[in-house]
Amino acid sequence: MRNPIYVVFLLLSFVLGPLFKAEAQKKVSELTLVYDYSVTSQDKNIESAVHTVYIKGNKSRSEMTSSLFSSTTFFDANTGLAVILKEVSGQKLLIRLNADNWAERNKLYDGIVFKNTTETKEIAGYHCIKAVGQTKSGAIISVYYTRDILVENRQYEPPFRALDGVPLEYDLTNGSVKISYRISRINLNPVPESKFDIPSSGYRELNYEESKKMNIGG
Repeated sequence: MRNPIYVVFLLLSFVLGPLFKAEAQKKVSELTLVYDYSVTSQDKNIESAVHTVYIKGNKSRSEMTSSLFSSTTFFDANTGLAVILKEVSGQKLLIRLNADNWAERNKLYDGIVFKNTTETKEIAGYHCIKAVGQTKSGAIISVYYTRDILVENRQYEPPFRALDGVPLEYDLTNGSVKISYRISRINLNPVPESKFDIPSSGYRELNYEESKKMNIGG
């Protein structure tokens, strides 16, 4: 006969277990993620930058900044519309994308299935699981992601639309080239609405097809 105390403990674990799990997970609609970004080829660093992602409801803003260039992408998951700002060699360009343009720009990441591995580690105080996926072109994406934070907007980062959590460290490897992202800061405070204001002047405006002809649509 089982100890009555053991039986009570077992019942409580079934009842309270899901509640403790829900408490551990934090579902957010606003979030700021800052990553250190680098590109290496044959173990030589060829590019470094800072990648910052702002999320506010259905809106997201993704920035890449370095000493040589800057690029900012605004995306509205409700409408599928996007705007890309680029500053390169003194040029300031604004590119507008409709929903079809956005889908075409990110078709590389369609159909990625991430498979969890048994590897885990703590990053920035969050428990992370390693998963691996592959694009249609054969590029490998390995990612450490956390389920401790769940973002309501799953469309903010195209490679990870199907990932059940927030990526804190990831690599995209294609041949000898590896693109790496390493989280440096996580901010759960509200994101100002002004972060999603589109400039009304100071930029040369292009549509998506024009930007592709100039090889700057990415």
